[in-house]
Amino acid sequence: MTTRSPETTPAVEATKTSVDVSVLVPARDEAENLPVFLDLCAEAFRDRRERYEVIVIDDGSRDDTPRVLTQAEARHPFVRVVRHRSSRGIADALRSGYLAARADVLVFYPADLQFKPEDIPRLVAPVLAGDADIVTGRKEGKYEKAFISGVYNWLSRVLFQVPVRDLNNVKAYRREIMDAQPVRPDWHRYMIVLAAAQGFTIREVPIPLYPRAAGKSKFGLSRIPIGVLDMLAVWFELRFSRKPLLAFGILGASMFAVAAIGGVLVLTIGLGTRPLWAVIQTCLTLGSVFFATGILGEQVAALRSEQRELRRRLDETVSASRREQ
Repeated sequence: MTTRSPETTPAVEATKTSVDVSVLVPARDEAENLPVFLDLCAEAFRDRRERYEVIVIDDGSRDDTPRVLTQAEARHPFVRVVRHRSSRGIADALRSGYLAARADVLVFYPADLQFKPEDIPRLVAPVLAGDADIVTGRKEGKYEKAFISGVYNWLSRVLFQVPVRDLNNVKAYRREIMDAQPVRPDWHRYMIVLAAAQGFTIREVPIPLYPRAAGKSKFGLSRIPIGVLDMLAVWFELRFSRKPLLAFGILGASMFAVAAIGGVLVLTIGLGTRPLWAVIQTCLTLGSVFFATGILGEQVAALRSEQRELRRRLDETVSASRREQ
């Protein structure tokens, strides 16, 4: 049975019928940080008018995190726990938290105490006020990966024309933004990019960054090439997912054009060398492959369009059912 600690007030107690903000906290091996983090949440939310719940997603922790969270649930009524048997990554953790969340406004916040819970109300304020659909924090303070983050953000601005300086940070956003997110590993980093492409309004607010209190970062250099490839995948998704033949058709036509030029040279000038014939044959083969890939892509795009329409109708049915209740 859940007990209420003496210092917890009703303002932070989330009820099943009234939750304004769901804070999603992915955590893997954060046993040292979580007690402090949740105590700070209780302090930050105590005098707020809006009601909060904190959903901690234990992403396959191997340390003492499960026991710590069991104690936290008993100590803080606003805490709820979702557990993964094995580590599935932040994107899946946020998805699990979103499915468990009861509020229409969601917040992504890490448990490592590099961002303090006292800044959560400031992060969600524009969303609650209706001034923005998604609010992202902009790091203020010393950041060990500032160079890598700066390159990533610069490339993202160049490719996607998003008017914010820090894409991969704490965020507050409306639930419908998560409804439209593709279920892809690591694509949570491009939530702002995808939301902007769908017409949602974005705001950026400064959020202080603090040194990690305990534990170690889950980010390594191996994530850099993965991040670059994900960035290209998102760019292709936004540019050509609805018309893949446009991309592959241009490539195929370019290959056929090179082959045609080579054929003209062979017939008119008599440059019948073996390398030139090899180029012509290669271009014809690649052009055919690109066109075939584009045609298959069009079939997949048609199926995705049908899936989106079915999902839209399902969402409308669920919304109508909720209104009737």
